[in-house]
Amino acid sequence: MKLAYSPEAVQDLVRLRQFIAEKNPIAASRVAAELLGRIEQLLVFPEMGRPVAPLLQSDAIRDFVFGPYVVRYTLHPSAVVILRVWHHLEQQRSGI
Repeated sequence: MKLAYSPEAVQDLVRLRQFIAEKNPIAASRVAAELLGRIEQLLVFPEMGRPVAPLLQSDAIRDFVFGPYVVRYTLHPSAVVILRVWHHLEQQRSGI
């Protein structure tokens, strides 16, 4: 299984890191590394996130929540695709 990121998810990660770096560049690096490490855990446990079934009537789209971050992803037979990433204090990111 492989891990892939949508263009929106990449933009989300860049945005989150830049936001944190404005106040604390060291924390931005630490948070970014932790976030990517947690996302990589989905390769081992792809169903650890909760289904977004009430929203989309599908268990293929899931939300993985850890700390203040939400990672929305979808499962495919050979890949986990990261769709969006946001901090829980932000409004849910538009688009899936």
